[in-house]
Amino acid sequence: MAKRTTLAQEMEFPPATEQPNVFPLSWRKGTDKMEEVWASSRREVWDPAQLSWDTFDVESYTWEEREAIAYWWTLLSVFDASAPPVFASALIKTYEVHEEDAVRRCFFSVTQDEQNHEQMCGMAITKLLGYHDPVTYEPKTELGELAQRNVKWLYFNGGRYWDGYKQAVPKYPLAVLFSSFLMGEIAAATIFHQMAEGAREPVFEEAFRNIGRDEGRHMAICMALMERDYPKLDLSDRALITKQIRAGYLFLSAVLFEPPEDFWDLPSDFIEVQRRCEAVAREAGFHIPEYEAKKDNWRQAILNLKAVLDKYDIPFPAIPEVGISGEEVNDIDLEDIIPVF
Repeated sequence: MAKRTTLAQEMEFPPATEQPNVFPLSWRKGTDKMEEVWASSRREVWDPAQLSWDTFDVESYTWEEREAIAYWWTLLSVFDASAPPVFASALIKTYEVHEEDAVRRCFFSVTQDEQNHEQMCGMAITKLLGYHDPVTYEPKTELGELAQRNVKWLYFNGGRYWDGYKQAVPKYPLAVLFSSFLMGEIAAATIFHQMAEGAREPVFEEAFRNIGRDEGRHMAICMALMERDYPKLDLSDRALITKQIRAGYLFLSAVLFEPPEDFWDLPSDFIEVQRRCEAVAREAGFHIPEYEAKKDNWRQAILNLKAVLDKYDIPFPAIPEVGISGEEVNDIDLEDIIPVF
């Protein structure tokens, strides 16, 4: 059998590796803020399993209360339980495009944080329902049946957006991919701190404080990327970011406000059922901000993001739902946007 001819026999040095590719690796430094965020992520690591679950007496709640509170955790899981693969994909991209070493580490830290958030959702749901899966769980009450129908529609919509994200990751730079993510982080950090302050159960108070702190770090990562990359953005990327901000509001409103009916494919009574679940959960001592408080949170988060984008001459979209004027964006197409969970 003839010996195979190899490049190493013909060339002194190998040809350049076709890109994008995780090789060759380098450990280039650059953005000091990323190093600070990475260091804080190491100091602030937490484990959902080590929270004070022994203080949580699930039997003290009625089945309707348990199903209503589990509904909220399931709603959160549409975003937080899908976030680990979202950021794992982004982490791979940071290697493929040979990002700074600290940027790669920071995206690793976000992936780890979101895994914690996913585990927290799963532990809360399992404890409340006595079952590990809210989709195949057998509801005990009429409200539980309606809530489960809502859940199935939420997961259906989430699955559609995941397909879009997978297509978008190879095409766009990180600063564009996560342009709307900062707005969500600002609003989420506020809401989780509010929920911690109003929590009756110690285990939920601890969880919300930890999650809110994590969201603050994620916000700092987004800001550092923006400050580094936005001054050199291509004009076409600026237009895409404007559309992405509008799409991000519509997408993330499902958990941080209420899902807009013209964007999410949902039953006509979806919001009515969700409001019923929230009312029962509040009566049971599980603090969920009221409608106006959630609206105010969103408005402030959007204004904070607008202040950032204005520095880089990026047109801001109108968000009429919370009274923000700007450029009209009416052609939001699931095929064109980059949904970030």
